[in-house]
Amino acid sequence: MASLLALISSILWGSADFEGGRLSKKHAPIAVLGLSQIIGLIFGLSLLIFFGTSGAQAFGSNGYVIPGICAGFLGYFGLMCLYAGLASGRMGVVSPISALSAVIPLSYALWRGERLSIITSIGVVLAIGGAFFTSGPEISQGFSIRPLLLALGAAFGFGTALTYIAIGSQSSALMTMVTMRAATVGVTIAIAIHFRSTGGFTKNEYPRLAFMGISDFLANLLLGIACNSGSISVAMVLGSLYPVATALLAYKYLHERLRTLQYVGVAMAVIGVALISAF
Repeated sequence: MASLLALISSILWGSADFEGGRLSKKHAPIAVLGLSQIIGLIFGLSLLIFFGTSGAQAFGSNGYVIPGICAGFLGYFGLMCLYAGLASGRMGVVSPISALSAVIPLSYALWRGERLSIITSIGVVLAIGGAFFTSGPEISQGFSIRPLLLALGAAFGFGTALTYIAIGSQSSALMTMVTMRAATVGVTIAIAIHFRSTGGFTKNEYPRLAFMGISDFLANLLLGIACNSGSISVAMVLGSLYPVATALLAYKYLHERLRTLQYVGVAMAVIGVALISAF
């Protein structure tokens, strides 16, 4: 069940990133990110009305507040880097490197004492490699400094945010996500006041922003639940397959042709998931 939740999380993340990348070609990435975060917070508060906090511990060594705040700021930073990179048109540089963010929470889980079987370890390597290659790395074109820095920033932000999500979810996955959004919405409001702008979105774009905000929130929530009900390392790897969903959506709706390397990446990811799930 934990593996399934993590996979659904990656699909939601990839879908949200696809819409975020498209909107960021027309609007400032920080505006796209900020408004989607506000929608995510509203959605999270709605879930709290129905499900409550269940007496979750807020502070202390097992609390959700500090990890939630850290995850919020770091995830916000990672998304800013990702959207800015996607908007620059260098998806083949930014997306593959950002997909390697799973290495950070995976290292954390192994450091905590989790152990993987040899077959599961092979599946993990294939899944991470598959996510990298599916993103369409522009190996032959080299790396200019700006997209490279954005890619590294996205990988660091996502990886550390995922680690804090896993920590906070031990107390409450839902409250960790709500805390994340509350932290980032504060930053969003401050930025909006500073620039005296809400992004200039049209009415037709608000449903897409709503989809982004809700999908991103649910992706985080499901991954947190997966970490709390199964192996953190496996959940993090499966949850980091979002580039596969992004690439397939771009293929279907933007008619972007997949290169041979991307087909290899999809195959690697599928085989990796099969090995992880089976063993």
